[in-house]
Amino acid sequence: MFQLQFENQIFKSRADFKSNVDHLPPFVQEAINFCTEWMEGKHDFSQQTSGSTGTPKIISITRAQMESSAKATRDFFQINSSDKLLCCLNTGFIAGKMMLVRAMIWNCPIRIVAPSSNPLEELSDEFDFVAMVPLQVESCMLSSQSLYKIRKIKNLIIGGAPISSKLQAEILSNRLNAWQTYGMTETVSHIALAKIERGDLSYQALPNVKIGQDERGALWVSAEMSKNQKIQTNDLVKLNSDHSFQWLGRADFVINSGGIKIFPEILEQRAESSINTIFPGSRFFFFGEKDNKLGEKVVLILEAEKNMEKSNLLLDRLKSILGRYESPKEIYFCPEFSRTENGKINRKSTFERI
Repeated sequence: MFQLQFENQIFKSRADFKSNVDHLPPFVQEAINFCTEWMEGKHDFSQQTSGSTGTPKIISITRAQMESSAKATRDFFQINSSDKLLCCLNTGFIAGKMMLVRAMIWNCPIRIVAPSSNPLEELSDEFDFVAMVPLQVESCMLSSQSLYKIRKIKNLIIGGAPISSKLQAEILSNRLNAWQTYGMTETVSHIALAKIERGDLSYQALPNVKIGQDERGALWVSAEMSKNQKIQTNDLVKLNSDHSFQWLGRADFVINSGGIKIFPEILEQRAESSINTIFPGSRFFFFGEKDNKLGEKVVLILEAEKNMEKSNLLLDRLKSILGRYESPKEIYFCPEFSRTENGKINRKSTFERI
């Protein structure tokens, strides 16, 4: 049966959801207000997009879209009403909001906690279905107590950003039953899931989701959760079949160096181990800088203090594992990356500050 729990307070009936919640934290108030609107039959909701299909904007999403998404995920995982859910994401964004919708549509109990880096830290419950971002998964596995709890999760979906090769290896070594999601606000959360296994991830479209490519090789999606409209993304993919694909990277991040298309997200996976060895814990990304000879040249941006000795060592290391045009010609340092409102690295803005 659907119920929302925060700490020791449980909301079940409409009367519970309409009670005075001014004493509760803002993130709980927001969740309760959304659930109240849903139970009262509200049909349209405003939501800001993340930028998967272009410039972030406010769009209107319907109740029917959210219901379709929740039902498709339920069918994929074979969820039943006895399964316990945890919402540890910001319900101001679609991923957090959809956890609440799933609980209501699936008629499941859901517990809500503050969207922190380690949401399992203070919890003793076991959960059957949880959505997290990569940072939360990483943090949970650093704590022995939280690691024990995250290994107990029946189905863990990870979204918001692609997982790193390091995190992929840690998920496998700790035997988590985890899935990487692919989706966007326009399709009210994920439309495809990839079981986290060894090698390149292969995304499987949810039931009744149609996929294809435009002339650039960028993915388009059509489904009930998109109002059966064709949603064109900026994500370059390799189609494995009519229902599965491999994600290559963003079309607007592709670097054209000497006429060769280079996908920075793939470079980042291949270079991650070497970079972390020389600059442990530093975030990074590859970028295309204008070049008179090549058109664009590959450069590496590190969120770290400048260190030329280590920089030269890293350049030599990367030349041995990356191709001629793939190897960065320069390494730039930035004390702190620019980020979007939902926490993703803003590559263009960061590079412009260097």
